Amino acid sequence: MAAVGLGIPLVVTAMPEFGMLAVGAVAAAVTDALGGGTVTQFVVFAVVSVALIAVVRPIANRQRARRPALQSGIEALKGRQAVVLERVDGHGGRIKLGGEIWSARALDGGHVYEAGEQVDVVDIDGATAVVM
Repeated sequence: MAAVGLGIPLVVTAMPEFGMLAVGAVAAAVTDALGGGTVTQFVVFAVVSVALIAVVRPIANRQRARRPALQSGIEALKGRQAVVLERVDGHGGRIKLGGEIWSARALDGGHVYEAGEQVDVVDIDGATAVVM
């Protein structure tokens, strides 16, 4: 019964610690079913709950810290591929990037990209994609 009581705040608050306490309560219930006394049940509850919190919480925090940041706006366009629509050189041109038509210029001013070629967007300078 205590496991269900601890499971409700887990769902409502999204705090995983309540889930770990609920697992401790289940372990105490199993101890009771195996004939353990009240003191043994409390000890099993405490040991299992504390062990889970001490082991699982640092692992979860490391995983949360490793998530890649969600990029949006022009940052999300950098590194994407585009198709040249009109010749792109160091002075200008047009590409299709993410379903939209963008003005573009070559990163290397001496390099020319012809229509139909695939290019990579390395930067966005104002409203112009810098490609290579």
